[in-house]
Amino acid sequence: MPHPTILRGLVERYEALSGTSGSAGAALEDISYTLCVSTGTRNVEDALAVAGRYLDETLVGETVEGGALAGEVTDAEAVTLTA
Repeated sequence: MPHPTILRGLVERYEALSGTSGSAGAALEDISYTLCVSTGTRNVEDALAVAGRYLDETLVGETVEGGALAGEVTDAEAVTLTA
């Protein structure tokens, strides 16, 4: 399972792309595939469910003050994923 910050970024990107029409087809397919691989599932609905449960169980990035943990990436889109 990827770092929760990365996984959260993937879910947010999927949600943003799924709300657009037409032009996001290839990007939506790519992010769907990445979510499935990242969560060990075979379809995006299962991937989103697994990711949601996993993210609900983690409290990464939340401190008593609600700020980010030291050294944590807070902009998931700024992270480059490599294979």
